[in-house]
Amino acid sequence: MANEPPLPKEARCVIIGGGVAGCSVAYHLAKLGWRDIVLLERKQLTCGTTWHAAGLIGQGRPSPTQQRLAMYSASLYDALPEETGVETGLKRHGSLLLAISKERAQELRRLASSVRMNGLEAHIISPSECREKYPLLNIDDLELGMFIPTDGQADPANVALALAKGARLGGVAIHEGVKVTGILRDRRRVRGVVTSRGEIRAEVVVNCAGLWGREVGLMAGVKVPLQACEHFYIVTEPIEGLPRNLPVLRAQEECAYYKEDAGKILLGAFEPKAKPWAVDGIPEDFAFGQLPEDVEHFAPILEKAIRRLPILETAGIQTFFNGPESFTPDGRWLMGEAPELDRFYLLCGYNSIGIVSSGGAGKALAEWIDGGGMPFDLTDVDIRRMQGFQNNKRYLVARVEETLGLLYADHFPYRQFESARGVRRSPLHDKMAALGACFGEVAGWERPNWFLPEEARAAGKPARYAYSWGRQNWFDYARAEHMAIREGVGFFDMTSFGKIRIEGPDAEDVLQRICANDVAVAPGRIVYTQWLNEKGGIESDLTVTRLSDEAFLLVVPSTSVVKDLHWLARNTPDGARAVALDVTAMECVIPVMGPRARELLAKLTPADLSNEAFPFATAQEIEFAMALVRAHRISYVGELGWELYVTADMAAHVFEALWEAGAAMGLKPCGLHVLDSCRMEKAFRHLGHDITPKDHVLEAGLGFAVKADKAPSKYGDFIGREAVLAKKEAGLEKRLLQFKLADPEPMLYHHEPIYRDGKLAGYITSGAYGHYLGAAMGLGYVDCEAGESAGDVLGSAYEIEVAGERIGARASLRPMYDPEAKRMKA
Repeated sequence: MANEPPLPKEARCVIIGGGVAGCSVAYHLAKLGWRDIVLLERKQLTCGTTWHAAGLIGQGRPSPTQQRLAMYSASLYDALPEETGVETGLKRHGSLLLAISKERAQELRRLASSVRMNGLEAHIISPSECREKYPLLNIDDLELGMFIPTDGQADPANVALALAKGARLGGVAIHEGVKVTGILRDRRRVRGVVTSRGEIRAEVVVNCAGLWGREVGLMAGVKVPLQACEHFYIVTEPIEGLPRNLPVLRAQEECAYYKEDAGKILLGAFEPKAKPWAVDGIPEDFAFGQLPEDVEHFAPILEKAIRRLPILETAGIQTFFNGPESFTPDGRWLMGEAPELDRFYLLCGYNSIGIVSSGGAGKALAEWIDGGGMPFDLTDVDIRRMQGFQNNKRYLVARVEETLGLLYADHFPYRQFESARGVRRSPLHDKMAALGACFGEVAGWERPNWFLPEEARAAGKPARYAYSWGRQNWFDYARAEHMAIREGVGFFDMTSFGKIRIEGPDAEDVLQRICANDVAVAPGRIVYTQWLNEKGGIESDLTVTRLSDEAFLLVVPSTSVVKDLHWLARNTPDGARAVALDVTAMECVIPVMGPRARELLAKLTPADLSNEAFPFATAQEIEFAMALVRAHRISYVGELGWELYVTADMAAHVFEALWEAGAAMGLKPCGLHVLDSCRMEKAFRHLGHDITPKDHVLEAGLGFAVKADKAPSKYGDFIGREAVLAKKEAGLEKRLLQFKLADPEPMLYHHEPIYRDGKLAGYITSGAYGHYLGAAMGLGYVDCEAGESAGDVLGSAYEIEVAGERIGARASLRPMYDPEAKRMKA
């Protein structure tokens, strides 16, 4: 059109998508002083999902980071009208979450403890108090409720338009009716976009395309696993006398939420099995679109809603709405720099919490773009947690049918996805199934989490979870596995370990630049190390095995392979003669652990397994049965043992020989839950829970794995060295402690508040039951004064809050199990 403003030929940043996410990123980049920002919207602002969102502002999120972002969003939406003159419609009348079952009541008690710890007011209230807050409510079957007074609701379109106005005031150019048709790139670097009105060269491109996020990703060669689903709500006709100050009501066990809307009630649903939409592509003309009604699909929700709010029985329905929203394979949004393309960022896949999340998420991503790295720990929403296969359309369609409903399902510990399973399997999968394995799934890998004993299988019991907030049905089975590791011998199938091979004349120098520990060791040595960022935070936690003069094997968590390959690529100097390759699927890994491990393995190999011939933290290729394996003497459970690395073609033979030889010794198959419970007794850290990019390596208690005085590589000192030296000089401001509850009954999982001498001092980052030590164990950071001695920290009285009750706990800086590590090195 003649009056359309011309598109610039160049920009510092191009943002694709004019929904609430794109508008928030633009607004916050402008606040950081960025100029030459262009936001492109294919049709009109808010026309995809934002315009029809319910606009619920629920700040009580399951992780501290997501709660922090939601709380910022709420405060921002309060302030935007004064700044921009655009009302956001924010009403803070609170939110009320209902617990109908005792299990949900336990979940809400735990959630209340967690959100209060992070600065959000929350109250557990009785059924009668619930009715006082919401007079229309049927409370006959309620256990309790949780009330958050500062929650509320906002007008979603106006929130986005206020952010857009604020962005324009900051100099952002917003162009509607401009479709992005391609992404310009030069090898690993983004260079701009191709649009329906020409090219724009840019330093940075941000994919905030919402429903179209996957397709925009494909243009760039970037995998963005999300899929749209139909999302339903109804709006009643006006109800006479309906209070205008009702809190948002969530009856999650009935899959429903309710909000007062201009004298009417909006009832929305997150049904257990969702309906994926536009599987074959979104129509070209889609904007402000409404999908066909499906009364039959919504009927079960409405039936329960009429019982919960009897007033609905006589209220007419004015609107039956069905609109699309995008969902991801794990129910968490996608954010950060794409691992495939430098300076190509994304923020999309909100899983129906886009309005409450976008204010904070937009700010966080703007700071990430500006600073070149995470501004704080955003691991749980980092795009790099996703695996390449998860962008497969058939997989996405199958998975999102479940993830939509899981938003309101019970968030039990250890809960497993049921859909899109069996995609990645170990060569030993069928053998583990025959032994009674109950499988869990991580990064697509099927992994035995626990084993149903033979006698239980003979009695007809299934190897299936019965979820609970207490001791689940596998608790005693796991205890037997745990004790086999501590007193006898057991094995794991850990084929899912991430394995990265880096090779070349400069491989050592590259790793010396990236690793905090010294990996300039002889072939056959294993080095435990971290990769640090410039602030001393932990980007990865791994072992490095030197295979030869020019080849190394990096063993990393299965969930971090994509992130670690990206970190390697970003930090390998130009021209370095070193190549990194994901070799995870090439080798099966069978850890054999326990005080009788040497005795068992000696039956199958002529190799000398003594301490003198095969020391701890070394690897050797050995004959094993009729195969060759590479045995790594290392342990994540704190016992004598070896990890057997064997090529996929020989894995079945090696396992069969091991199982036959171990029969007389009581060899026990063990699952991942026992790997976790054993590592908790040893206070071994878990990447993503106990150690993250925001956690300084010294405060995490991992200074022993940092060699600040090692010789620099030809590429300079290791990343984070200056931060390590600075922290040594300034002193620690927090410490990672191990805790054991005084009461053997309660369970620890994560995010339980820690009290030091009666004052909130931190929270549990990970927990599990210590079967050998006889109580729940946890790790958690505790605030301390810089320079405060270990004795002073441990001299305090500690309590852990579990579901609202404070329980005494013993704290330690050394592992409570085998603190001298004598058993691993026996």
